Amino acid sequence: MAAEFHLRTGKLVALLNGNRTAKRNKPTEEFNHGLAMSREPLGDGQLFQVRIDRKVNSWSGSIEIGVTALDPSTLDFPSSATGLKGGSWIISGCSVLRDGRSVLEEYGQDLDQLSEGDKVGIQRTPGGELHLWVNGQDCGTAASGLPPQVWAVVDLYGKCTQVTVLDCEPVLRREEPLRTAATEEGFVGMELSDVVNNAILSAYNGNLLNVSLASPPDGCSVTSNDALLFHEKCGTLIKLSNNNKTAERRRPLDEFNNGVVMTNRPLRDNEMFEIRIDKLVDKWSGSIEIGITLHNPNNLDYPATMTNLRSGTIMMSGCGILTNGKGTRREYCEFSLDELQEGDHIGLMRKSSGALHFYINGIDQGVAATQTLPTVYGVVDLYGMAVKVTIVHNHNHSDRLRRNNAIMRALSPDVGRRIFDSGDVEVERLLFHPNCGQKAAIVCEGRTALRPHATDDFNHGVVLSNRSLRSNEIFQVRIDKMVDKWAGSIEIGVTTHNPAYLQLPSTMTNLRSGTWMMTGNGVMHNGTTILDEYGHNLDRLKAGDTVGVMRKEDGSLHFFVNNVDQGLAASNVPSNVYAVVDLYGQAAQATIIDDIELPPLPDDVLEGNNQISPCSLFSLTPSNDLRFHHLHGNNAVITNGGRTAFRQNCRSEFNDAIVISSRMLREGEMFEILIQKMVDRWSGSIEAGVTAIRPEDLEFPSTMTDIDYDTWMLSGTAIMQDGNTMRNNYGCDLDSLTTGSRIGMMRSSNGDLHYYINGVDQGVACSGLPPELYAVVDLYGQCVQVSITSGSLPVDNSLSLSNATEKSFPLLSPVPGITHRFHANCGKYVALQNDGCRAVRVHGFSHGIVFSMKELKPDEIFEVKVDEMDEQWSGSLHIGLTTLQPFEITCASSGLPASLLELRSKVSWLVSGAEVRRNGALQKQNYGFSLERLTVGNRVGVKRGSDDTMHVFVDGEDMGVAAAGIAKNVFAVVDLYGKVVSMSIVSSSTLEETESTKPPSMSSGSCSEEEEDLSPCENEASVFLATIEFMENHGRNILLSNDGHTATRVASYNQGVVASAQALPRQLLFQIRIDRLNTQWTSSLSLGVIGHCPDRFNFPGTASSIKRSAWLIQRGSVFHNSLKICDNYGPNLDTCPEGTVLGLLVDNTQGLHLYVNGMDQGVATQDIPSPCFVVIDLYGQCEQVTIVTNDIMAPGSDGSHLCCQGDVEKAGVVDGIKENLCWTPPPEVNSMKTCEYQALCARFKELLPLPDGYFNEELKCNLCYCESCRKLRGDEAYYKRGDPPKDYALPFGWCRFALRLNPRCEVTNVYKKWHTAYHGTCVGSLRRTLDHGELVSAGSASIFCSKQAKVELQNGYNDPEVNSAQEKDTVKVSLSPTMRYVGLDRFCPKIRFKDVRSQRHHQAQVAFQVCVRPGSYKIGPPSAGTGESIDPRFSNNEIEWITKERASTVLYGLLVRVE
Repeated sequence: MAAEFHLRTGKLVALLNGNRTAKRNKPTEEFNHGLAMSREPLGDGQLFQVRIDRKVNSWSGSIEIGVTALDPSTLDFPSSATGLKGGSWIISGCSVLRDGRSVLEEYGQDLDQLSEGDKVGIQRTPGGELHLWVNGQDCGTAASGLPPQVWAVVDLYGKCTQVTVLDCEPVLRREEPLRTAATEEGFVGMELSDVVNNAILSAYNGNLLNVSLASPPDGCSVTSNDALLFHEKCGTLIKLSNNNKTAERRRPLDEFNNGVVMTNRPLRDNEMFEIRIDKLVDKWSGSIEIGITLHNPNNLDYPATMTNLRSGTIMMSGCGILTNGKGTRREYCEFSLDELQEGDHIGLMRKSSGALHFYINGIDQGVAATQTLPTVYGVVDLYGMAVKVTIVHNHNHSDRLRRNNAIMRALSPDVGRRIFDSGDVEVERLLFHPNCGQKAAIVCEGRTALRPHATDDFNHGVVLSNRSLRSNEIFQVRIDKMVDKWAGSIEIGVTTHNPAYLQLPSTMTNLRSGTWMMTGNGVMHNGTTILDEYGHNLDRLKAGDTVGVMRKEDGSLHFFVNNVDQGLAASNVPSNVYAVVDLYGQAAQATIIDDIELPPLPDDVLEGNNQISPCSLFSLTPSNDLRFHHLHGNNAVITNGGRTAFRQNCRSEFNDAIVISSRMLREGEMFEILIQKMVDRWSGSIEAGVTAIRPEDLEFPSTMTDIDYDTWMLSGTAIMQDGNTMRNNYGCDLDSLTTGSRIGMMRSSNGDLHYYINGVDQGVACSGLPPELYAVVDLYGQCVQVSITSGSLPVDNSLSLSNATEKSFPLLSPVPGITHRFHANCGKYVALQNDGCRAVRVHGFSHGIVFSMKELKPDEIFEVKVDEMDEQWSGSLHIGLTTLQPFEITCASSGLPASLLELRSKVSWLVSGAEVRRNGALQKQNYGFSLERLTVGNRVGVKRGSDDTMHVFVDGEDMGVAAAGIAKNVFAVVDLYGKVVSMSIVSSSTLEETESTKPPSMSSGSCSEEEEDLSPCENEASVFLATIEFMENHGRNILLSNDGHTATRVASYNQGVVASAQALPRQLLFQIRIDRLNTQWTSSLSLGVIGHCPDRFNFPGTASSIKRSAWLIQRGSVFHNSLKICDNYGPNLDTCPEGTVLGLLVDNTQGLHLYVNGMDQGVATQDIPSPCFVVIDLYGQCEQVTIVTNDIMAPGSDGSHLCCQGDVEKAGVVDGIKENLCWTPPPEVNSMKTCEYQALCARFKELLPLPDGYFNEELKCNLCYCESCRKLRGDEAYYKRGDPPKDYALPFGWCRFALRLNPRCEVTNVYKKWHTAYHGTCVGSLRRTLDHGELVSAGSASIFCSKQAKVELQNGYNDPEVNSAQEKDTVKVSLSPTMRYVGLDRFCPKIRFKDVRSQRHHQAQVAFQVCVRPGSYKIGPPSAGTGESIDPRFSNNEIEWITKERASTVLYGLLVRVE
């Protein structure tokens, strides 16, 4: 007999195939509203059977099936079958429910485990019994006493999205006698709570008066004899009820312990033991504890608390794991049992593997213990706040949450609900609760909250919602009013505390339980920061901006700014949380926005009238969306908005820290991470690769190489597929990487997997990979913390732009207008053609600088196309922006340098290769596409954005922000350098718009750009300069003098914090000088900024203890609110000598910069609030500092008045390392006094028998290249020198002692025109080499070896008797542009010596820095025969230079390295 579905269905169901197929629409977005029923009532013995056609993995739970006495023609369909009342029997999972209440546990086969193609049917027998059939097998009687007329019910719930009805035939079976049922029954066997719940659920369906107070028939109260219950023997204060399913602690306000209960039988493998918290009290600290024990409850002498048991017991207490009463895991999960609320569920399961897992509200918290014995009992300790719990047998988490939320809404005492046609219940409107902070007020019928006296107080403005939030419900407010007096602004979040009973704090971040808040651009949980850099900075919002918060159904918390989701902020947030808004600081008034269901797409936002402020527009720009997935290994922690991952307990745990990308990688997209922290405790290190396994489907193993399918990993030098080694000796060794190294992974379009180390392609690792892959990183062994870099962007699959055409990338066409032109003033070898639209370099490889004719307008692109290249030269085009006005150049031949890299007369920003430089100083590496790879036809453009940023475009594709804080009046500048010989302009200038067509300005004033640029800055600077001094409020050990300009610590080593008296204006440099150090202490000063006025601040003992709105630079790290956010920044401040000048500057993009002796160390951190105050901690060695008033300047000025800087325009690159251009301490303060490494190298040099006459007498010419000294000077790693210019590397880790200059060489400019190289030698050859004045071979004479000296007399340069044949046989000399090669033991043998000062033994090496004449040497591969990359800047084919010519080298410096 053919059967069909009834035409009336749930609102998401679509009927197909002649009403025989039912399909749930939006299967990945909605999990319910999938109810379908049979068209006709079931006949006696008729089997209504469906086939599961399709399932998805997005949800928990699956198909539910049953019968109902309700007629579908008149039924108001609920969201799920378990919501059916009035005579309905539904089988869900392995449970049978009658009218929504469980009547039978552990029945039949678990429907959640059925797969596509499985058949499931329902049958009413002539005797009124309900039978379930699965794949043709009768599962037995599920219920009895069914009415004669019932319809079949199928719920396309959760994973099940489509079913088809099969032919329904009567099933012949033996008639069973009817069960008798009482006709008049009372409350026997029913708890009052069951009656109330029944009434509540009936009310939820709109049938409040249709409540049956009769107990169910006997046939419906059948419970499996093997069901999990509480054991009759329990703690002394426990009372059991509800057939031993409920346990309650007596006298909960008088006693807090003796509440232990255990299960009546051991747990089976993979069996869930789950309880629901029914009642809590607020009197005690601590709460429920749950776990397992080996002890049989019949034989156990119950302790007062289960954690007192010292054997065979594992308990979860708080957020940790206790084994036999002792803590074994302090932070097992991010959620604490002490924070659970009434209605929350806690469960545990012993897996068949022996692993113990805990579950909170159905969410697996991961492995708590790896091995447990097979016979264990479940145990619950009703401790402290926990008073009453009930065992839950229905483990359908989504269904349980839905029913619990319905019950909680029905229990609400408030009124105002109205019934919709769809049958859903709308709870009362979201308003502010009348209980609010003491300085806040609620107006406009609860819709608006304000601080009436916002200019008098900055806190006590906490307001909460009047009810708890529903799952996926957004609570959103609009900022109506702000004041400018305070720092900080609105904060928003959720809390588990009911506003009716909460004692409101001054700020919500002071609450230490059940609270999640977004503050600034961080997220705090219970007053502790859990995310440092999350989303848009709330402190930068303006009136009219909106902020919102949403708790999703999976327990994840999301924040919204101007309707834009800021991403995952926290997980495992409990249900029934209240929204909370803190009108803090500048935020004075906010209003709730109604009817916001889902945030619109960015296009919708931009098209609508949403009052988005200029700063909120920035959040809508495209950005790299690659993050770490919220699912990860047990020991991994994801922070920083998903960008950073670290392994917790890194010194006690070495694995279980796998992290995976948040989405699949696109073709040619690189996923790159930066290693930020390592430990030296373990062997092995980071492992990286890709997998085709979705994070949701991955059971995270201890290490990723344990996965035996669809996974490719690089471990050390081995490429592994599915856990098996495919090849060894791959091009890189991950175990050798150190902090600061970058690792990238990319699948090319042809299926090849490439790895990149520090941006260098290591070649094909393996081939034939599928297209849909996730990046995966295993924080194993020594590797502790990594962060995703901004370099994780799509790259060209061909790894070259040689085949690019104008259609290769999207073209950003300029607004129609007048074609751009080059300015007539340009480099001396440039010829302009085509009316100034084409530039050609007519000679050499340099002197090719050209400028745009006019200043660039905001967001205007100046773009050129490469026309011609000459491959005989190295290097390529440079492009950027400059404040130098070309019409000021009087003579091109003398007014412009040979290269744009040397242009420093005015502030210039440029991109060279893949590096970004400001006035020649390196600002950023690995930026975008390297300009060295440009070919004929490629287009390159530059733009100054309206947000004061510089962007570079390659073939129309934006490479992202290259630099920030760009001045307003800038010209485009291009350098025809190296192999690029000619180029043509392909862009146009924008036409002038009339006032009627111009878009509204984001500026609040109507003054011109010049007025905006000068007036505020001058006013701000004048106020700051007039009052620049330290504030009178300071640490108790500080004494101020010199009119408040000098601060001295007069006692102890701490309590020395001082702050500036005025807020620090943007773009102004605040500098101090270190006057006095006391070496009896360790460590030294730290400095930074705070975002609140310190006039009434009670300064702690050290600045690092400031926990709110504080950014501090200490040693070589950056801290925010006492948490480290950046490592290896700038020099180690502990090594700064007396006389060092340190400065702080906040640029226009809210970036904090540190200056050391005038050298900008780059951006330390972003999003510094305004106003902010400088704070300095005179700690440890640092006892006195003085403000340097005459050096305060706005960066970008020429700086000619500064006394510490040399004459930049006249400085020459004499030695190739720009020492003249570096800001150095005063001559009387030599860094050698405080650099112990340089002093040690100097003491070794004194042991060598070398005359002082060989060395330069000026100590300032001696340079130490240790980590601290090079950072203090701001040295870069590589420089160019010679004609033509050639790269060389600075000898980091060595100390250079300058040799006396040769007057002949100075006259002939050898040091400017020759190349720089290094030569490794031994101690025995030093004296003879210095005597010769040039290099001698490695086999030359040694003053310590007579045999070698004899050989030297036969073949050396100074033998007058040598014949011509011998002269032709001159021994070749080996050189290299990097000390990484010639510093090897083969060239620089180590010698052991004893330091005369420390009496310790060390090993030393020596080498020479030399100048070598261009053309006198040959370049070749290393003679040492190593196959590994030696220096990333140089290929191995050009690492060794060989020369045989005499007088081709000039000694420049002696290099010493001591270990």
